[in-house]
Amino acid sequence: MSPVNQGHSEEPAVRIGLSPETRRQMLQKLMWVGIWLAFMSAPIGDLLDGNHTTVATALGWFGLVGFVTVYLALVLRHTARPMATATVYSLLGLLAAVALALSLTLGAPWLVLFVYVSVSCGATLSPGLATWAILVTTAAMTAIGTHVTHVGDVVPGLAIPALLGGFAMTGVRHLIRTSVELREARATVAQLATNEERLRMARDLHDLLGHSLSLITLKSELAGRMLPDRPEQAAREVADIERVGRQALADVRAAVSGYRRVTLPAELAGARTVLNAAGIRADVPTEAPEGLPAAAEEVLAWVLREAATNVVRHSGARHCAITLDASQTLDGRFLELRVRDDGKPRPGASAPVPGHGLTGLRERLEKVSGVLETDAGRKGFTLTARIPLIPDASETPLVSGP
Repeated sequence: MSPVNQGHSEEPAVRIGLSPETRRQMLQKLMWVGIWLAFMSAPIGDLLDGNHTTVATALGWFGLVGFVTVYLALVLRHTARPMATATVYSLLGLLAAVALALSLTLGAPWLVLFVYVSVSCGATLSPGLATWAILVTTAAMTAIGTHVTHVGDVVPGLAIPALLGGFAMTGVRHLIRTSVELREARATVAQLATNEERLRMARDLHDLLGHSLSLITLKSELAGRMLPDRPEQAAREVADIERVGRQALADVRAAVSGYRRVTLPAELAGARTVLNAAGIRADVPTEAPEGLPAAAEEVLAWVLREAATNVVRHSGARHCAITLDASQTLDGRFLELRVRDDGKPRPGASAPVPGHGLTGLRERLEKVSGVLETDAGRKGFTLTARIPLIPDASETPLVSGP
């Protein structure tokens, strides 16, 4: 029943632990389970031999058909879609009662029904309860068998198959449950991976477009003010808008493709440009530290981009200072990026409300064991990001000023 060649068939075979969805799949599973109904040849042969009265034969056929129907319902359905506990107990009790009645009234050939009762217990009950049910069923069959035939015929011929079949079905049921849980776990992992990729894409697009669109807006306003009196300067601003727009489009395409990587030197230059365009006096380092791990550099670049964008859009500041320093703490050496502006806080706002930008930055920093701190004071707003340095990075010169 392994679906190895499912991709080359018109209709795949039903997999273990799944309920059949089509008539063909139902027939396939029914044939697989029906193989074990070959042991019913003993009671069927007893009815065909004509050893019983007409009434007894009719009741025997009725009981046998009902027994097989209930047995197939339990084994076929319950292994994939568990029934209610009360229903399972009721059907198992019905099977045991039919097996007991037919064995006592029609004779030794009907003792084989207890083997199917044992298998049904293994297929439907919990491992602990199934163990006791299988043992009790086998003991009951042996006790009844001593009254209708020789005990030496019952034990090797029926008791051992009852034990083996019951415990084997317990293992099969456990395998089916494990298979179902594994599929569910795989589906969950796939969904989590999809959600993580969506979150990454949303975070990247937010950081990319927020920065670029803010710069485009500023330069558009500046070009509008220059247009009447200084058309040449306005033309230069429009050219810058076109350049920023093309770069934003390229960044978005690269982000969608998964190949884009921001760098700290590029973001330092970008921060200087966007702050100056907004009329904010900027103190920005001219160089970035060397020897930083790629992941740490990329995270700091994203932090710098988001911080500069927030200063332009929300602070109303006149001056912004950006520093990069190596600091020593009790937990080791850290590279610290600090963005400080002199913007005035809004009345009644003691701290900024975390939005998508700050939340995304914290998530990025957590992936490289970094931390993000914010401070909204009377003299402006300060954002600080710290990333631990590797041991030999202490010898790397760090530039921390303009």
